[in-house]
Amino acid sequence: MKIFLDSADIQEIRELTQTGLIDGVTTNPSLIARSGQDIKKVIAGICDLVPGPVSAEVLAITCEDMLKEGFALSKIAPNVVIKVPLTKEGLKACKSFREQNIGVNVTLCFSPAQALLAAKAGATFVSPFIGRLDDISFDGLLLIEEICQIYQNYPSLTTQVLAASIRHPLHVVQAAKAGVHVVTVPGKVFKQMYAHPLTDKGLEIFLEDTAKTGQKITQIL
Repeated sequence: MKIFLDSADIQEIRELTQTGLIDGVTTNPSLIARSGQDIKKVIAGICDLVPGPVSAEVLAITCEDMLKEGFALSKIAPNVVIKVPLTKEGLKACKSFREQNIGVNVTLCFSPAQALLAAKAGATFVSPFIGRLDDISFDGLLLIEEICQIYQNYPSLTTQVLAASIRHPLHVVQAAKAGVHVVTVPGKVFKQMYAHPLTDKGLEIFLEDTAKTGQKITQIL
């Protein structure tokens, strides 16, 4: 399973990609708006840091305008993936982009039927939102499971399931168990994934015990 970072914060992306564990980045208009920077400048900066897919979202609502914006975004860097909403116009744009071999992330997916249409349109990724469904008392994980099952039934479908709206590490684990291809996580959640109080406590004990011996690994070797 690939891990993408859901962020438009250049400093955060630079810090976390240094782990060597980030496979790509997803952005959206809200994340870029919070950065207070120009959209093209932000996307270009991220693409310089991340060799994997970087999702850049169109703001248009008609297919024609989505295509104009998408083509402009695709020229920023070769690893840009165009992000379109899961609407009729978005699906039309997706099909047109894919016919020209431009990667597409179809976002704001909230039902298995929508995910099936995204795959039929040739989407590179489909982004079902776990957290937002949980927020309104629907089972976001069930959506993920149903989409994965449908895709598995038809090997000819090449669309990757990209679990989005991840709120905590348990969402990541549940999505991985369901068989998603990708999860996209905020920086906070990524850091929570490798943090554990027992790990910290165990390390503290090891260091204290080693200090008592007065030895260092460099001295031993």
